[in-house]
Amino acid sequence: MLFRVYRGWAVSFLLLVSGAWAQQSTDVPDAYALVQNTTMAVMDVLVAADEYADADPERYYQAVHEVLDPVIDYRGFARSVMGPYANSDRYRSLDAVGRTRLREQLDRFTEVMRLSLVRTYSKGLLAFGGSHIEVVQPVSDVSGVSRVSVRQLIYNENPEPYVMMYQMGRNKAGSWKLRNVIIESVNLGEIYRNQFQAAARKHDGNLDSVIDGWITTAVEVET
Repeated sequence: MLFRVYRGWAVSFLLLVSGAWAQQSTDVPDAYALVQNTTMAVMDVLVAADEYADADPERYYQAVHEVLDPVIDYRGFARSVMGPYANSDRYRSLDAVGRTRLREQLDRFTEVMRLSLVRTYSKGLLAFGGSHIEVVQPVSDVSGVSRVSVRQLIYNENPEPYVMMYQMGRNKAGSWKLRNVIIESVNLGEIYRNQFQAAARKHDGNLDSVIDGWITTAVEVET
């Protein structure tokens, strides 16, 4: 798989992951704390990897996975990217065999996205260290909701910060998970969903062919 990582994308994931070990409660502000605290753990991985990443990239990828995997809803992201090809209506329209096949396809595409996103993000991370990061706290009480967008500002050498929006949602256990990322108004979920649907049309709805040939579209964000 090929995925070109541009600065905004690399920094955006950088900020999200270190909160994997932060204690979560049922209060929405913890979604903000999760995003904020995430930076520290991933920075620790990044600092340590400076000594070995070139010689042992697989060790580096695994270290990033250990931080990212508890935080990101890969399956939800993959299902959203598949769009109408994996929604509830289509699932209910299938017979038992078709439903089993769709679940298997979703499982496989989830792993495809997981490996692609983490590996390419990990490569991009190596160029980013020392950025100043701020999470914009909510101005009003947002307790009791199941979804929230966390706005974050990333300052580096540019005069204006990057603006990142993390779309967070609760899973069935009540824990907050990342569902989507918007980088400077570029909605990654929408881009990949459009890519998937175009590929599905090209392959006459053969999802196995789409997944087998998936190459993540490059997303360019001006820096």
